[in-house]
Amino acid sequence: MIMPLRKLIVRGFLLLIAVVFAYHLWLLANVWWWIDHNPQTTAFMNTQRQVLQAKNPDAELKYRWTAYTQISPHIKRALIASEDAKFLAHEGFDWEGIQTAWEKNLKKGKIVAGGSTISQQLAKNLFLSSRKTPWRKLEEATITVMMENMMSKRRIFEIYLNVIEWGNGIFGIEAAAQHYYKKSARYLSSAEAAKLAAMVPNPRYYDTHRYDKKLLRKARIIQRRMYYADYP
Repeated sequence: MIMPLRKLIVRGFLLLIAVVFAYHLWLLANVWWWIDHNPQTTAFMNTQRQVLQAKNPDAELKYRWTAYTQISPHIKRALIASEDAKFLAHEGFDWEGIQTAWEKNLKKGKIVAGGSTISQQLAKNLFLSSRKTPWRKLEEATITVMMENMMSKRRIFEIYLNVIEWGNGIFGIEAAAQHYYKKSARYLSSAEAAKLAAMVPNPRYYDTHRYDKKLLRKARIIQRRMYYADYP
């Protein structure tokens, strides 16, 4: 007997709800686990590993976790000054920053500014692929809300420092410090930290263009601002 179309639609809808619920439960479980366990990899790392291994099957990422207390205060201040000045004050979203970015993009007729907070950037790096889909921003917002309600600001920032991309196959501040300055992240100077923070929006390009005028100019601006930045 053929199932009536209406019953088929209802069953399909209920199945969709069940899948969405299971997915969000999985996200919640991961966020809960990372409250006191360090991520071994992220969605973005996995994507970049596949890209590198498509060219060289033996390619591996440079990534080593380092504890928050072992990271230079300079890079903490530099990233706050560069990426999210209101990090300690907002609950995951900087609405003024989003509006400013929207107005800038509208004026230029193309995307020239983001407006994403550190929490949003971390949500994207941990869970989402680089593919742009209609529901990606909704996923990012959901994960951001979960993290902001379950983790401390310090923990969010610690994970962020350890997993963001800093070059071609370079992930986390310890790997970045070793790659660019041959030293541990705890010994980064203010000038070195400012330059690393300036690289974050386009790390693979700046990895091979380390003396780009735009990069050096931005690093100087960050270095002037970072002394006023508060970090968790």
